[in-house]
Amino acid sequence: MTQETDSGGVAAVDRAMAILRAIARQSSPITLADLARATGYYKSTLLRLLASLERASLVVRRSNGCYALGSYAHELGRSYEATYRVSAVLTPLLSELVEQGSESASFHVHHDDVHRICLLRIDSHHSTLDRIDVGDLLPLDRGAAGKLIATFRGTGVSPSADTVLAVSIGERDPDCAAVAAAVFGSDNEFLGAISLSGPKERFTEEAIARQSKMVVEAARRATELLGGRWPAR
Repeated sequence: MTQETDSGGVAAVDRAMAILRAIARQSSPITLADLARATGYYKSTLLRLLASLERASLVVRRSNGCYALGSYAHELGRSYEATYRVSAVLTPLLSELVEQGSESASFHVHHDDVHRICLLRIDSHHSTLDRIDVGDLLPLDRGAAGKLIATFRGTGVSPSADTVLAVSIGERDPDCAAVAAAVFGSDNEFLGAISLSGPKERFTEEAIARQSKMVVEAARRATELLGGRWPAR
């Protein structure tokens, strides 16, 4: 067997990850043609990498020729959930925020050097919303949640009462605003940020103050439930 060069091997992994992300964003199995459009890769490249992903059970080819995530992808998801219990802990807290009359509640985590990803989302009861869905990639350098991810992830910065909250007005979208608070896990590892976001016109000074208090309290509870230590005032 011949081995690929380091750069070729890394490139192949990057392409395989791009394929997995494209499949994961779909609510139903995806055709090869649609996968080519989503990734920008030639079908011959896709077929070669898909064969490897199938052997690893990360992808499965259905009888109709479409592709979906395989059983090992589910196993990885269960392992992630068992480690961080993120969904089980945060979903009730996000629901509670919305029931208390907040803006739409979501949880964002680091995705890559320039993006964060919306991991969980519950829409508010308001008639007008900002349009964010689970799985959406958003800029890391704009928005309240992005600020917190950039501040804490991999930086070694210790959380304090002054740094766990962020506010953004019209940064990511000129018509939207958000408040966000950081969430930490065991060993105070930064996990992500709870965000309350919506149309900018509803973010008055009074609303920002009220929702900042709400999101910080939710982040504190999440941190403690996930084994972290919330910074003292």
